[in-house]
Amino acid sequence: MKENHSLKRNIGMPQAIALYIGAVLGSGVLIVPGLAAEMSGPASLLAWGFMTLLILPLALSMGLLSAKFPNAGGVSYFVTLAFGPKAGSLVGWFFLMSVPIGGPVAALTGAGYMTAALGWGDGARIAIAAGMLAIGLITNWIGMQVAGKVQIAVVIAIIAVLVFSFAAALPRMESAHFTPFMPHGWTSIGQSAAILFWCFIGWEAVSHLSEEFKDPQRAAVKGVTIAAIIVGVLYFLSALATVGTQSYLRGGADSSLVWIISQPLGSWGGFIAGLTGLFICTATIIAYTGAASRVAFALSRQGYAPKWMGRLSERYQTPTGAIGFLLACFAAVLFLYGSGLLSITTLIQFPNATFILTYIGGCAAGIRLLKGHRPGVIISWISFAATVAVFPFTGWAIGYPLVITAVFIIIVLLRNKHASIADLSEVNTQQEKSKVI
Repeated sequence: MKENHSLKRNIGMPQAIALYIGAVLGSGVLIVPGLAAEMSGPASLLAWGFMTLLILPLALSMGLLSAKFPNAGGVSYFVTLAFGPKAGSLVGWFFLMSVPIGGPVAALTGAGYMTAALGWGDGARIAIAAGMLAIGLITNWIGMQVAGKVQIAVVIAIIAVLVFSFAAALPRMESAHFTPFMPHGWTSIGQSAAILFWCFIGWEAVSHLSEEFKDPQRAAVKGVTIAAIIVGVLYFLSALATVGTQSYLRGGADSSLVWIISQPLGSWGGFIAGLTGLFICTATIIAYTGAASRVAFALSRQGYAPKWMGRLSERYQTPTGAIGFLLACFAAVLFLYGSGLLSITTLIQFPNATFILTYIGGCAAGIRLLKGHRPGVIISWISFAATVAVFPFTGWAIGYPLVITAVFIIIVLLRNKHASIADLSEVNTQQEKSKVI
């Protein structure tokens, strides 16, 4: 297949800002404020404050790298430049294996908001989630062209709902809801900060689009700064509304926004919140399914993933092997959730660990690649230190990237073995030719 070596530069500043906000301000805002409050009570606001301050250097480090090295490979490409192809491919695997779990979590989150609004049960939630995942897979199988105007419209809708929910929460916020402030101790704040990382992923996804920015320097740096400020403020306000109204206790930790909006608008408010959550999460699924399937295809082409992952559709020239892999993973995760073996809180922690490691790799690459740009190196160091500090709080979920690393090592060993056999065969062939001559 003939490959294009460059992508069309058609993403301007407004589109870049919308893409950044849309990638980051996704399913996390619907579920995590309630879960964090459930874990550490009002003290979860300290974790939100810490993470809000963290996202600016974190976002800027990704933006500076995207501006200097615009490439569809994103974080994996940055790590490859800094530490070699094996390290870059391992980071690619961390990203790839985050989506098979992260996709169903996003789907169950959106479906949960809709079923909570309509009073439906868990069976309906799983069915709707399966439909959302199917839309993501089919869209990427047929092929998807991101429309900037649609993305901007979606982001405006998300911001409008969040601002309205905070305004609706203000009359119901009471000082009594903030005491006791730290019911579960300091450790719970660290645990909350780890799960909050789910809300701030997405900067790395847009780095895959940096090659298509009209002006990478301006869009990647200025765009990401504006987006980070907007995202940080909206997340903190959502968390403040959740704690101040104790909606995580009244409406359920994973559907607190429905309760907040339903109070002033009644059942229609819940339906609007549920429908909004459905569309937000479906958009997130489509974006990450596309990114993961392309990463799998790239890894296969480089020899760091099975060959069948690199199969392309003859009709659409889309990575059907990788999409089939994601389909199997999505089905398995939904089965585990439906059987009651895994909860959403548990599921979130798996991709959290791999996403944090992806950022650690990207920040480490920034320290090395941004030499000569002192602010960039400082920002990368701050981001690196902060993400490393958060990582231990992922707890037992650290085992997930360890398993991925073990599988990756096996793949590399098999690849090296096949390469050695191929080289030996080539040498023998050359020797046979020499004898004949």
